[in-house]
Amino acid sequence: MNPLNLFNRDHKIRQRLEAMRPRLYRLAYSWTMNPALADDLTQDTLTKGLKKVGQLKNPDALEGWLFGILRNCWRDHYRSHREMDELDHEQLTDEITPEHHHEQQHIVTKVRNAVAQLAEGQREVVTLVDLEGFSYAEVAGSLGIPIGTVMSRLCRARKALAEKLLSLDASEKTSKTTAKNVSHIRRIK
Repeated sequence: MNPLNLFNRDHKIRQRLEAMRPRLYRLAYSWTMNPALADDLTQDTLTKGLKKVGQLKNPDALEGWLFGILRNCWRDHYRSHREMDELDHEQLTDEITPEHHHEQQHIVTKVRNAVAQLAEGQREVVTLVDLEGFSYAEVAGSLGIPIGTVMSRLCRARKALAEKLLSLDASEKTSKTTAKNVSHIRRIK
């Protein structure tokens, strides 16, 4: 390949890398539930991607390649900071939007918490397929696992999410009913 064509190819890939920043951040955030860590992982991913852009053989596989780098960055961080795996509840409460979006944010928070409680493999697959819209084949390729494994993890993840969210909903209804009954008792006195 002529050096000028190689330069143009790399330049276009670099532009595509930068355009992928928001998707990488969303994915990293869904895995970590920590804005600062998600930003760090996104930056590390883009830095590694830029350094190794010459190793990318198929430019059409850029997204899967980047998500593979992000996954490895997350795993490296997770291994070196196991004690930081738990999400601090105060971080969640700092991210509440204005009053008119409170209910939506409450639902989003419940879903994020439920996703964060999934096993790592399930969390990765459900995030890539359901939140980022990747096909099973793309996810299998970027994670380096068989497509059947993607499908089974996704099925288990969806089932676990449904159970977690239904149990949260039931417990909220119970606590609201209890609070209503207690307030009624107080009024009688």
